[in-house]
Amino acid sequence: MSRRALIASLLVLAAAGAAHAQTPAQMHEQAIVLDTHFDTPANFSASGWSIMDRHDFAVDGTQVDYPRMVEGGVDGGVFVVFTPQRGRDAVADMWSRDHALTRTAEILQMTARHHEHFALVTTPAQAREALAAGKKFVFISLENGAPLVGDLSLMETFYKLGVRMMGPVHFANNDLADSSTDPKGPEFGGLSDKGRAFVRHANDLGIVIDPSHASDQALDQMLDLSRAPLILSHSGVKAVYDHPRNIPDDLLRKLADKGGVIQINAFSGYMVETPRIPERNAALAALTQKYGPQRDVKPEQRDAYLAERAAIEAQYPLPRANMDDLMKHILHVVQTVGIDHVGISGDFDGGGGIEGFEDVTAFPALTERLVAAGFTQADLDKFWGGNVLRVMEQVQAAATR
Repeated sequence: MSRRALIASLLVLAAAGAAHAQTPAQMHEQAIVLDTHFDTPANFSASGWSIMDRHDFAVDGTQVDYPRMVEGGVDGGVFVVFTPQRGRDAVADMWSRDHALTRTAEILQMTARHHEHFALVTTPAQAREALAAGKKFVFISLENGAPLVGDLSLMETFYKLGVRMMGPVHFANNDLADSSTDPKGPEFGGLSDKGRAFVRHANDLGIVIDPSHASDQALDQMLDLSRAPLILSHSGVKAVYDHPRNIPDDLLRKLADKGGVIQINAFSGYMVETPRIPERNAALAALTQKYGPQRDVKPEQRDAYLAERAAIEAQYPLPRANMDDLMKHILHVVQTVGIDHVGISGDFDGGGGIEGFEDVTAFPALTERLVAAGFTQADLDKFWGGNVLRVMEQVQAAATR
C-alpha cells in the first residue's frame, strides 16, 4: 500500500471512530445515575409542595423533584429520614423515634401516590427493574441513630419499612458514637458499647452503615468491626480541605481496602473556608422569624422575602465552592484509592449546592467535567452508581438474617 493510500485509510478509520464516539450527554444517559443523600423528604410535608412539580431553587430553595431529575438524567437515589438531635433522655428518644417513623411513612406515601413515576426499592436488582419500567428508584436511609438509641430492636422495624442505610450519628454526640463536629469533643473515643451493637445489628440485617458524620475514631472502629463494606454517603477528603467532616487519607485507604465508597459532598462549607459573620446569621434568623423557612413562605410574600434575602446576601457575601473544588476532591480519591471507591452526593435539600452545581439538573455538567478529565464510560458507570450498588449487594450478601 502506498503512503498516500495508507494515510487515506487512516483518515477514514479516524472519521468512522469520531462518528461513533459518544458525547458526554450520551455517556451520562448510559450510566445508572444516583445520589446517595437526598434530604428531599423534609419537603414532603410542606404545604402545597409536590415532588411532581418543577420547582426553582431561587424561589423556594428546593433542589430535587421529578421534572428536574428527568432533566438531570438522575435515575434515583437514597432518600433520607433525617432526625435532629433533641437531647438524650427517654422523652427525646421517643420523640426521635416517632419523628423518624413519620418521615419514613411520608416517603412510603410519596412512592405509593406517584407509583407510575417512583418505585420504592430495597435491593440493587429492584433498582434496575424500576429503571427498566421507566421509574425513578427510591432507597431509604436513616440519618442519625437517635431514633434507635432507646431500643436497638427498632433497627429491624425500620428495616421492615424499607430502610437499607443508616448513619449512627449527626452533628452532636449521641448514645451510639462521637460526632465529628460536636463542640464538646469526643465522649467515647469513637463508638459506645451500644454503637458497637449497632454495627453488629446492621451487618446482621444487611443494612449499609453510613459513618458520614462520625468522628475519625468512630469511623476507624466501624471499619474494624463491620463484616461488610461501608459507604460515606456525603463526605469529603481532608487532603483537599481540612474540615472535621472530611476524612484523612489513612482512613480513605482503609475504607477502600474494606471495599467501601466515599460519595463526595457538594457542600460549600466542607470545601472552602467559610468565615462566620454574626451579623449575617442574625439577619437571616430575623428573616426566618418574619416569614418562616424559605420553603414555607406564603406565595403572596415570596417576592418580598426573596428581595430581603438578596439584600442580606449582598451585604454579607460568603465565598462559595465551585465545580473546580468538587473535582479536586473527586480526583484526589481516584488518585489515592482508585475509581472503584468514589461517587457523588450533592447533599441536596440539606444545605448542599455550589456554584455550577445548584440542583440535580447540574449532574450532566459534572459528567462533562469528568469526561474532559479523561474518565471513560466504564469509569462513569462506577462513579455514578455502580460502586454504590456493588457495596449494597455485598452488604446484603453478608447479612445473616
